[in-house]
Amino acid sequence: MPANLPASSSTATGTYLLRNASILGRASADLLISGGLITAVGESLEAPQDAVIIEAAGLIALPGMVDLHTHLREPGREDAETVETGTRAAALGGFTAVHAMANSNPVADTAGVVEQVYSLGRRSGWVDVRPVGAVTVGLEGERLAELGAMADSRARVRVFSDDGKCVSDPVLMRRALEYVKAFDGVIAQHAQEPRLTENAQMNEGEVSAVLGLAGWPAVAEESIIARDVLLAQHTNSRLHVCHVSTAGSVEIIRWAKERGINVTAEATPHHLLLTDDLVRSYDPVYKVNPPLRTGADVQALRRGLADGTIDIVGTDHAPHPSEHKECEWAQAAMGMTGLETALSVIQHAMIDTGLMDWEGFARVTSITPAAIGAVETQGRPLEPGEPANVILVDPSAVRIVDPNKMASKGRNSPFAGLELPGVVRATFFAGHPTVLDAALNTPHPVSSEESAWIG
Repeated sequence: MPANLPASSSTATGTYLLRNASILGRASADLLISGGLITAVGESLEAPQDAVIIEAAGLIALPGMVDLHTHLREPGREDAETVETGTRAAALGGFTAVHAMANSNPVADTAGVVEQVYSLGRRSGWVDVRPVGAVTVGLEGERLAELGAMADSRARVRVFSDDGKCVSDPVLMRRALEYVKAFDGVIAQHAQEPRLTENAQMNEGEVSAVLGLAGWPAVAEESIIARDVLLAQHTNSRLHVCHVSTAGSVEIIRWAKERGINVTAEATPHHLLLTDDLVRSYDPVYKVNPPLRTGADVQALRRGLADGTIDIVGTDHAPHPSEHKECEWAQAAMGMTGLETALSVIQHAMIDTGLMDWEGFARVTSITPAAIGAVETQGRPLEPGEPANVILVDPSAVRIVDPNKMASKGRNSPFAGLELPGVVRATFFAGHPTVLDAALNTPHPVSSEESAWIG
């Protein structure tokens, strides 16, 4: 991807001409970016005198990806990840916005903590960081957190989740759904009935029986989803189901949508590709919550994502220090990294199999997650006047996944050593190139007004 980059390329108001990019995988056109906006789209656009020209023939232009499910770990768990390292990884992966989950230390259950995460994201400048607020105080599932205060804060929180833990009390879940209606918020549920998963180590099935590991039954997920879609119907509120992993869950969500219940759902890249058969290796890199399921579940998730039953892909990027994963299976932490491999896995599982095209990719990775999270400047059409959150993807490129070369602190990638298609050649965040030639460039500069508030 040749680019003539002047020394001033780090300015926020730079002008860039992306020549001959395939828009959403369709016809080729030029995109002119200036002042943080897409200012023109068409054939053979004339380059302004100060424009940086990027030859994009053979590349696909897409709206920047939006992750509704990212664990950035900061504050309190900086040994695993920081907002800086996590957002660098996000930019390299083609993301221009991420939602930072609440299970930090302290938990993001107050206006003060979500504003801290928000300011860290603004200071880093690699992507738009939107904090997710906890549903309950300390993720303990006993009383509601400061939902209204977080919604009214500078972070303008609209997504609330106790992810990592289920809001298992139906009365508390009902109250949360009712509360967020006042500001059009959404409760993102980690569907896991705790009493059905005590000491569970992997998917309950043939492999767990052979290995002698305590099983994690599909019904533990499906029963919570069934309960919560009925609560969403009763309260007429918005429910989002995190990391759907079973065929039965897909059917319950399909049933709910057919009845007009306001529910959305996500699948992770790893649940679209990997199965519980990998656990035979006892490699803790494959230990995750919810667990890897069967091949039949993988196929059901792919079909559900293709037909719109599953609305989006969320990475559930969950980095851990090496000592928490390089140990015995029973003691290992649950979780996998995903920001830098998501696009490739989705291309491999959905596009290269013919289940989805690049326009569908934009829908499940950008347009719909931005709508669910109420991020108005993201997931927009690649048209004049729209914010320039744009990525350029080389779909014909292949790479061998090497966690040691990733920007994330986490090395716990389940895709290590795999050859995967698709490389993000450039990422433009608010008109600024954070990634060029598949490498980090510079972060988006913080404005003087933001700098004064951040301190």
